[in-house]
Amino acid sequence: MRAVAYRNPGPADDPRVLNDIELPRPVPARCDLLVEVRAVSVNPVDTKRRAAARPTESEWRVLGFDAAGVVVETGPNVTNFKTGDQVFYAGDITRPGTNAEFHLVDERIVGHKPSSLDWSEAAALPLTAITAWEALFDRLDIRRPVAGASSILIIGGAGGVGSIAVQLARHLTDLTVIATASRAETRDWARGLGAHHVLDHSRPLSEEIAAAGLDAPGFVLATTHSGAHRDEIVKLIAPQGRFALIDDPDHFDIAPFKRKAVSVHWEAMFARSTFATADMAEQGKLLEEVARLVDAGTIKTTLSERFGPISAANLRRAHMLVESGTARGKIVLEGFRAG
Repeated sequence: MRAVAYRNPGPADDPRVLNDIELPRPVPARCDLLVEVRAVSVNPVDTKRRAAARPTESEWRVLGFDAAGVVVETGPNVTNFKTGDQVFYAGDITRPGTNAEFHLVDERIVGHKPSSLDWSEAAALPLTAITAWEALFDRLDIRRPVAGASSILIIGGAGGVGSIAVQLARHLTDLTVIATASRAETRDWARGLGAHHVLDHSRPLSEEIAAAGLDAPGFVLATTHSGAHRDEIVKLIAPQGRFALIDDPDHFDIAPFKRKAVSVHWEAMFARSTFATADMAEQGKLLEEVARLVDAGTIKTTLSERFGPISAANLRRAHMLVESGTARGKIVLEGFRAG
């Protein structure tokens, strides 16, 4: 089967790093689905691993986590899917990735593809939807109010996770949704997804909150540059508030949050699959609910750019755009070129 993989970490613009290769078609076991991949999207985790993670389990490492495709074989213990089912999912960081014609994935972390979306639109959703959902509802528990506070601040509201988080908070809660974005096009994007207010995160956020006449938010979700924004978050968050981050700052001291009795949560959407937790199947259930919300018109795909077929050259372009920090929503590649 065709795949895109790397042997040695390096920069995205180095043509030797990502390569078009041939690999054996995998065989499903236990709870595995073998999926014929129709579309994939690119996430920061792809770029981080390509830049720094040296493959250890084999000569080649296939990246890619988000995928939409068709089930072509099932393992002997599969119960929820059958051959021919159209699915979408975010994969498992401990297994080979989705930048391949065929991919193995545990059925417990898979959902049926929203019927109203095409392959690319569906592939844009899984990883960011799981991350946003878990951060909002499992970590921050935003349906449980913070006394005297009725809003949530989402830092990086136009990025992949922020784009889903804005929609979920707006449509599934009564909270006032405050997003941040620093450019005209990303501010418009966040407003279009449902943010009540959009602030400029290139300026001090506590001053932005005050200038907009907004009360202290009870919840803050930081999707990017958490370390740089930490002091401002400490200033602006309501007492007894709840704060979650998803990125990886070099250093993050939580001690300043103690004075306000703020709880701090770190979301890592691969934790369930990495450790095969007892509730691992919750991710599959979550994706089924996301598909239902999409098909009902409640939330929409965050696909922003289609980068053509899945190839090393197109993935290099996509990785560079993700690393630039200027992307809106999600970048998707669909299918392999014939031949």
